[in-house]
Amino acid sequence: MKSRNRSLVGSLIVLILTLSVVVVAQVSRPYRNGSVWGISFIKMKPGMDTAYLNYIATDWKRNQEAWKKEGLILSYKVLTTEAHGGGDWNIMLMTEYKDMATMEANEAKADNLLQTVIGNDEKQMQGYRDRLQVREVLETRLAREIVLEPRR
Repeated sequence: MKSRNRSLVGSLIVLILTLSVVVVAQVSRPYRNGSVWGISFIKMKPGMDTAYLNYIATDWKRNQEAWKKEGLILSYKVLTTEAHGGGDWNIMLMTEYKDMATMEANEAKADNLLQTVIGNDEKQMQGYRDRLQVREVLETRLAREIVLEPRR
């Protein structure tokens, strides 16, 4: 009798586990992961809006366009807003990547393209020093877009 009960309990456990796997496999979510955005929150220093936006419209845009042409990014955006306090950002730079894996896989290619478009490391470092006079990078983040549609 004990052997039969053990067998019955064992069969019941296998049945429950099998059903739970089937139920989990059928979970349907009404959303899916979308693209990944690299976002920089920048504070343009007082009176330096034109100087920084000139950089954005030239070197920064030229680099973004080169990355886009090479398929390293999907798109880019620049948003401005009024600051709500002394330490608040007033410009957001956004770069859209297909996904995290693609972004990481293309880092070396992106660096090489930056060398071609903007210049060597010394020229890039000088550009960073020059921009310190007109802006402050407050924060950078990676964000994943959530598409409000089920996975296909």
